[in-house]
Amino acid sequence: MINIAIVDDDVQITGMLEKFLKRNENYRVHIYNNPITALSSIDKSVYVILLDIMMPQMNGLDFLPKIKEKHAHINVIMMTAYSTLDKVLDSHRYGAEHYLMKPFSSLDAVSKKIDEVTI
Repeated sequence: MINIAIVDDDVQITGMLEKFLKRNENYRVHIYNNPITALSSIDKSVYVILLDIMMPQMNGLDFLPKIKEKHAHINVIMMTAYSTLDKVLDSHRYGAEHYLMKPFSSLDAVSKKIDEVTI
């Protein structure tokens, strides 16, 4: 079983991703609409985080090094609708494995990225 945390303040995005990912019997999905709550709740059982960059409580680029410091083994896939080269480079520098643009080209693209970090 692969524990996946989705950290995004957009409940429509988290709901859509949760519904899609739960179709895979090997995934256990945890939803966090507040990154501050996520930071204190995510434990070592989580293997993958889908992390939004732009959130009002704490942006994903601030969250990323904090979660990596606590749980270096977690694979982080960044998500954003507002991409710049600086954000992409920063996310990789802070330890993100992949980057997804919203809106997603397809939900299969999300599961493909998850597969890449879990194989």
